[in-house]
Amino acid sequence: MVYVEGRIRTAEQAMHRAQEAANEEGKSSAGDKYETGRAMMQIERDKAAQQLDESLKLKRILEGIRTDARVDKVSLGAVVLSDEVNFYIAISVGKIQVEEKSFIAMAANAPVAMLLMGLKQNDTFHFNGRQHVVRTIL
Repeated sequence: MVYVEGRIRTAEQAMHRAQEAANEEGKSSAGDKYETGRAMMQIERDKAAQQLDESLKLKRILEGIRTDARVDKVSLGAVVLSDEVNFYIAISVGKIQVEEKSFIAMAANAPVAMLLMGLKQNDTFHFNGRQHVVRTIL
């Protein structure tokens, strides 16, 4: 959640800076230069707004994950410990480190996550050209 909150703050700050820059452009420029500057700031603000929207979607996904439910098969929110690679099925963040263990955090619609969905303890799957065994699902 910290990762997503950081993305939200960054996007909000970028939107605010772009809006301030557009407002300042109006005070110090004239003619075509003014219009071009305002248009550029609007593009930057729109990009930041899109990033904010995407980050808010990620936040909703994380908030919807039940951490109090016991799971016996891989689903959204599952932590999958395999014989060599560990996964967290939630949002795409990439490799993360938690208490000296590495995990690949990925969205449920990522190709590898789709391979894992529905698997149970001791089921096998192929990843990076090798067969792996699901050891634990949390």
